[in-house]
Amino acid sequence: MSDIKIDKASITTIDEVDYLMLKPSDWSSLRAARKFVKEIFKPGKTYIVNLKRFFNKRSLDSNAYAWKLINEIANVLRDDKDEVYLDILKKYGQSELFSALKEIDPAGYFKYYEEFGSGVVNGKDFTHWKVFKGSSEFDSREMSILISGIVNEAKELNIETLTPMELERLNSSWQAQKAS
Repeated sequence: MSDIKIDKASITTIDEVDYLMLKPSDWSSLRAARKFVKEIFKPGKTYIVNLKRFFNKRSLDSNAYAWKLINEIANVLRDDKDEVYLDILKKYGQSELFSALKEIDPAGYFKYYEEFGSGVVNGKDFTHWKVFKGSSEFDSREMSILISGIVNEAKELNIETLTPMELERLNSSWQAQKAS
């Protein structure tokens, strides 16, 4: 089943029965909704619908620019680009705390993480991990914050960055994507 984007919702009562009405936001969503109703939905069966807010992913241009600057920063620092990337995520990215039994290795579950602390619960040792979201999972707003941080880091190392006007153009394209 494909995702169905909606841009309006309401509750309508007909013959004392409440109905959730959803308006598909585009043609492909309307086609997917029609396919569900005509081909998949079976009367008398119960279905679960999971609704979540839609966010545009960051643009490929922003991702390419981020990695260009990260590579240049790594070259100036004579460091590994993946280490520079992790440092950037720690400063400007998104993270969550995760606790696991001490013997569990987070490398099998997460790509970007660091130990945050430890504790004992009911006599069992736990390690607390700070887990960082990779930029491929960022929405436009999160990517904009990350790019701003990378640009600041690059400027501190005298690495040439886009002009403020060019950065504004990139930011405008992210905002346009977010609005669509």
